[in-house]
Order: sequence, then structure tokens, then C-alpha cells
Amino acid sequence: MQRVLCLLIFPLMTLPLIAAGDSSVCYGTTSNGKLSNGVQLPSSGPNFVVYSTVARIAGRTYVHSEVKKIILAAYKQLEKEQPEKLYKYAETGFESGGEFKPHKTHRNGLSVDFMTPVVNKEGRSVQLPTNPFNRFGYDIEFDKKDHYDGLYIDYEAIAAHVVALHQQAKAQGHDLWRVIFDPELQPNLFKTQYGAYLKANVQFSERPSWVRHDEHYHVDFDIPCEH
Repeated sequence: MQRVLCLLIFPLMTLPLIAAGDSSVCYGTTSNGKLSNGVQLPSSGPNFVVYSTVARIAGRTYVHSEVKKIILAAYKQLEKEQPEKLYKYAETGFESGGEFKPHKTHRNGLSVDFMTPVVNKEGRSVQLPTNPFNRFGYDIEFDKKDHYDGLYIDYEAIAAHVVALHQQAKAQGHDLWRVIFDPELQPNLFKTQYGAYLKANVQFSERPSWVRHDEHYHVDFDIPCEH
């Protein structure tokens, strides 16, 4: 029993501690870069959770310190603006950045995947299921009616989240570089109450990515890096 407990606790003990005053430094680009003093996102908050506790322990949820501030501030903003909505973040990157398979980016702490918010048949916000059997959510495919296993894409929640991320990034002197979300689904975001803001302030990738990006949306933050 003691051996089992040690095995479970050891990964947590070996995670490096970052002093409160330390700031991250990113290098290069999202597709060819690295990160110094990466910080880990918390496992949960009042309106959000991590996509996998195992993946978090494995060190797959590190970001630039400024990105962490923006993400948490955005979730805090959403607590007031969309109090009934639930959110889930997914893959981010390693503490020191670098290659992050199977992703082509996520290498310098500025790339974050967010699982698509959904509602159930009653219209209530629930979490998209993420587990080893669906590759922690990344194997989920919504049909042409935005439906998957009794769940429906919540475009209002996505739009509100992207707006909050942009506003909090700007409040901290930064910006969003781009948002990757299935181009065929993007028009539904612009039909929400946040549509005009999104069109005026956020750059969405118009080209289909190498994976569909319907079960998650990818956000690249615009924060100065060393080259």
C-alpha cells in the first residue's frame, strides 16, 4: 500500500515549483519554440475543469505566466456574465515548451486548446465528456446538426469565452493572435450576441486545419517572445 501511495505522490512532488514573482519567457514561435519558467493551470475553478487529471500530472497543462493570468481572469469574468455556463480547458504544452505531440504547435506556452462547451437536451450547460476512450475528447465528432451523444454545441458559451479572453488579454497589454475553430461552424458564433465584437476584434483562421477543430477551439495568444 505504501508503495502505491509513493508512486501516486511522486509525480506531484517532482513538479518544479515556480516562485510567485517569476515570470515566463517564451522563445521562437508556437510551432518552433520553447518556454522558460512555464506555469501550470489549476485543475479546476468555480466554472471550469481540466480535461484530464492524468494529463495534468503528466505535465501537459503548462503555459506562459501571462497566458495563465489571462485565462483565469477570463473565467472570472464569465462567472458574472455567463454564470450558468461550464468550461473545460485541454492541452496546452510542457513546462519548458518544445515538441508537443501530436500537436504541430503548443511549443512556446502561448497555445491553448479549450474543449467545446455543450448543452444537454434540456438546454443545461454540461461538460463535454473527456476520457481515454475518446482520446480525452479529441476523437469526438459533432454531426451536421451540431449534435453528439445527446449533447449540442453551445455557441453562446464559446463566443462569450473568446470575447472574455480577448478583453482580458487587452487589459494586460496583450492580444489574441488567432482562434482556430472549424470554418464551417464559425458563422454560428457570429449569430450570437457577441458576433459583432468577434468580427471586429478577433482573427479566426479561415482555412481548415489538419484536424477538424469542432470538439475544441485552439487559441494562440499574442505575447512578445525572445527570438
